[in-house]
Amino acid sequence: MNPSLEYSMIQSVAHDGEPANVVTLCNEQGLSITLMDIGATWLSCQLSIDETETRELLLGVSSIEDFYKQECYLGVTVGRYANRIAKGQFVIDGKQYQVSTNQAGNCLHGGEVGFDKRRWKIAEQTNDKVIFALRSEHGDQGFPGNLDVSVTYQLLADNSVLIDYHANTDSATPVNLTNHAYFNLGNGEDDCKQHRLLINAEQYLPTSEMGIPLDKPIDVVDTGFDFRLMKSISKDFLSDEQQVLARGYDHSFVLKPDCLAGEKAAEAISPDNKVKLSVFTDKPAMQLYTGNWLAGNPNRKGERYQNHAGFALETQFLPDSMNHLEWNQPSCILQPGEQYHFSTRYQFELIG
Repeated sequence: MNPSLEYSMIQSVAHDGEPANVVTLCNEQGLSITLMDIGATWLSCQLSIDETETRELLLGVSSIEDFYKQECYLGVTVGRYANRIAKGQFVIDGKQYQVSTNQAGNCLHGGEVGFDKRRWKIAEQTNDKVIFALRSEHGDQGFPGNLDVSVTYQLLADNSVLIDYHANTDSATPVNLTNHAYFNLGNGEDDCKQHRLLINAEQYLPTSEMGIPLDKPIDVVDTGFDFRLMKSISKDFLSDEQQVLARGYDHSFVLKPDCLAGEKAAEAISPDNKVKLSVFTDKPAMQLYTGNWLAGNPNRKGERYQNHAGFALETQFLPDSMNHLEWNQPSCILQPGEQYHFSTRYQFELIG
């Protein structure tokens, strides 16, 4: 397949009146990914299972019109700050900032017009990678500083998708970039709760109904958030008040320090035991979201997704972390002269 082949779903123009730019990358091991400059979005991930089946592993839509209709951040690059900022407020160097609020008075995934809604520039394209770049001006959604961002998607020979994030600023500002892909590794017949999942974390962060931290990370021991040994997502689903409030899992896990040394952060296995996903990252936390509010969003078939059709594993800083220095987590405030550089690798393998 031609790496620059336009994905057939994108036929119409984007909101700026120009066509979306779409790129497909393929390797010899049977994996192909499709990417779009609107939102620096990961549109599709297809894996060859055998001679008769090529399986789509991501949730997605079939047209640019439906892309704009969906409200669940399918496959987009999220920024400036992934997850929530309580009341959209924070203080840097004694100055208080108020940023865009777009969910119950809080800032979610960068605000009303986050990075997911922008057209990114294709800064570089080769046979195995695409680099998207974006300039976020000082005051964008209320955030301070001019921020230059790039996101590199690279398809590796071991069936990994490497996502590399870079940013720099001329004024101190919060930065927390992630990808919001929803995975379903099955054949389309099961929802995400039938997947088996492992998360390399001993703590998770309890939150309010709106996803705002209640206090501090707590141990997963003796809770439904214990994924240290692989188990089905359904096993402890809605087993405690935290999940009932969120209608499922929508919580950040503090990854164990050995993830920084190359240990996997998470592993998921498809319901039919044919596909394994391994996640590697140098971010300190990861949000597990089980698609609790997917119902009604358009799918690839021109129909509608149901809740829990897919799950997201969003590598990031903890939500609202700039307002909780007592957590002793890595700082999410990027300073002038510093380089924001984090990576996440999603590896897909056939089992058996």
